[in-house]
Amino acid sequence: MYEGILPLWKEKGMTSHDCVFKLRKILKMKRIGHTGTLDPSVEGVLPICLGQATKVSEYIMEQGKTYIATVSIGASTTTEDADGEIVNYDKTEKHFTRPQILHVLKQLTGEIVQTPPMYSAVKVNGKKLYEYAREGKEVERPSRKVLIYQLNLLDETKDFCGENVSFSIEISCSKGTYIRTLAVQIGELLGYPAHMSSLVRTTSGSFTKDQCLTLAEVESAKDNERLNEFIFPIKYALQNWPSIEITTEINKSIENGQVINTHSLLEKNEKIVFTKNSISRAIYVKHPTKNGMMKPEKMFSTEKGD
Repeated sequence: MYEGILPLWKEKGMTSHDCVFKLRKILKMKRIGHTGTLDPSVEGVLPICLGQATKVSEYIMEQGKTYIATVSIGASTTTEDADGEIVNYDKTEKHFTRPQILHVLKQLTGEIVQTPPMYSAVKVNGKKLYEYAREGKEVERPSRKVLIYQLNLLDETKDFCGENVSFSIEISCSKGTYIRTLAVQIGELLGYPAHMSSLVRTTSGSFTKDQCLTLAEVESAKDNERLNEFIFPIKYALQNWPSIEITTEINKSIENGQVINTHSLLEKNEKIVFTKNSISRAIYVKHPTKNGMMKPEKMFSTEKGD
């Protein structure tokens, strides 16, 4: 039984669910979960939670992501990426200068509003948008605010010319950002239809490409009894919050998940993590109704370390 977070490099052609299915067979364990879906055509960093680490998957999903995307100007598609059917094609010769594109990227940096594409897993009236799309229906979609921390143009070209113009960008963004939609928004500001023609996720939270294994590498490491070398402890996903080593006085209360007096660190932090021998044991938050008290949000078994 493995415990912790395994940074996986999801390869093209697979869904996130496919990765979990294959890992359950390789590792011969059921308690495995991914940290957010990546479309089959997308490759990149996909942290996998093993054992008790499944309890912290939501925290990893809340953290920022970094992507490298190719934006194609001149055609829009039903899915906003290269997998969809072309719905609008502009054959005119286009010419953009580097400063023009940089100006557009600057306009889309910071807090922006996005409307999720019809081919997405966002639910409207209890039904996923892509289910409506497959039925040929278009429904009103709720717009939402997302944060683009950085938006960089990677191509060094001075002028971008042609009937179809493509360029690569690097995006650091918050959870919930649709890079497909961002590509469309870039096209709108440039005055043409557009779509995302490729996407790679290079970081997810604090996990990077260099830390990742492919499924084949996972299987090899497991067969050679080296897989634990690549698995990160649960506390790695909890680095955003202060950690407190459990003292003898409150040891029993924490281990039993009791409501206890609040800690001064909760005044400036959303959560605090209690550890024992540097191993995560509990995550505590302010009690919603009992002033001056805090309660456990997550508890981790003492049977096996993280």
